[in-house]
Amino acid sequence: MTEVLEAGAWGALGGAALVIGAAVAWFVRVPAAVVAGVMAFGSGVLISALAFELVQEAADVGGVVPTVVGFLSGAVVYMLANALLARHGARHRKRSQRQQPREEEHSGSGAAIAVGALLDGVPESVVLGASLLGGGGVSTAVVAAVFISNLPEGLSSAAGMKKAGRSARYVFGVWGGIALASAVAAALGYLLLGSASPEVVAAITAVAAGAILTMLADTMIPEAFERARTLTGLIAAVGFVCAFAISRAGG
Repeated sequence: MTEVLEAGAWGALGGAALVIGAAVAWFVRVPAAVVAGVMAFGSGVLISALAFELVQEAADVGGVVPTVVGFLSGAVVYMLANALLARHGARHRKRSQRQQPREEEHSGSGAAIAVGALLDGVPESVVLGASLLGGGGVSTAVVAAVFISNLPEGLSSAAGMKKAGRSARYVFGVWGGIALASAVAAALGYLLLGSASPEVVAAITAVAAGAILTMLADTMIPEAFERARTLTGLIAAVGFVCAFAISRAGG
């Protein structure tokens, strides 16, 4: 039970970054270029964690085939779910400007955006919980990647929600709910995978990794590029190498 609670606590920490980012966006006017830069940096950090902490670990533990199948499955499932949510008004849920629709412009878009935020956050949390299964403690690089990427994600999305006329109750209700769901998902990730075979753990980890990479390409990187433009790749590369250094130091 102690390990389950620890997994939940790490998930809550990652989810708390979304709430912090949302609070900054709600109370402070952050320049769009700064949001884009932090978004690009967070994307690079998360890509590095995917490569060196998740996919590589999954392949080492469960083999290449379960990893590849799981990774591609996660990418496809996320793509289909994201396409469905986009039809209901959640396409631009991470955009910081005026791309998000108002409720009167697209009925039900508020609920779709909330579900989309949940879809984006759950895979990361499951990975955090599953990373404790080896008995060596949570991966510092994965925690750092989730927290650093969630901060600009919450900031950018909340800024867009505010400009779309969403209330403070809605904005903080969404991100507070996602933080709670992140804690539950991390705890369940540890609890449900604790007795699973290495191949199953590898496949589930890879599913989450595939979903996360697809999310980055579909939502975070476009927001970063819209403002940072030619600097996007360089900033993401800096984030990537910083996470790589953290991973190597932790190993």
